Amino acid sequence: MSSKTNSKEKIERQLSRVRHLILDVDGVLTDGKLYFDNNGNELKTFHTLDGHGIKMLQKSGVQVAIITGRRSSVVERRAHDLGVHKLIQGREDKLTALHELFAQEGCRMEDMAYVGDDYPDLTVMTRVGCPIAVPNAAPPVRERAIWVTEARGGEGAVREVCDRIMRVQGTFAAALAPYIDTDTPIGK
Repeated sequence: MSSKTNSKEKIERQLSRVRHLILDVDGVLTDGKLYFDNNGNELKTFHTLDGHGIKMLQKSGVQVAIITGRRSSVVERRAHDLGVHKLIQGREDKLTALHELFAQEGCRMEDMAYVGDDYPDLTVMTRVGCPIAVPNAAPPVRERAIWVTEARGGEGAVREVCDRIMRVQGTFAAALAPYIDTDTPIGK
């Protein structure tokens, strides 16, 4: 499925059902590049827009989870800082990991969105109700997504997803309200 063949209405219908947003890390929350210092420590960069979007989305009632094929203490720290409690690292078998994360909750796959960029993500993307890709994703991943974000992975793509889910679900104005309070004069 390419984003060109999916109508805006179909995408919004799927987004309106999302109760769980599952994210890959490398290539989605990061730019997909692996950085190592001279001591062999792995470095990752995350976009602050994505982080704040995740926090806002969670406050709106959508649960966020992370499943990644690599293991990194940096990812664990980032998930903790964002209040993301569902995290599985070091797993290429992402569908099995997804089932483990939500086994006790009885969640329906059609109520999940997944943002991915590479082949290991396809096992989940082809089963959830709302598969989403970033534009820097591998072609087979983009082809199977109902929507491809404008922003690239690591450059605000997750924020774009979070904002659109909240807009479609009617929670965006309430999430944004604390930042645009016009009743308080400047300097008071």
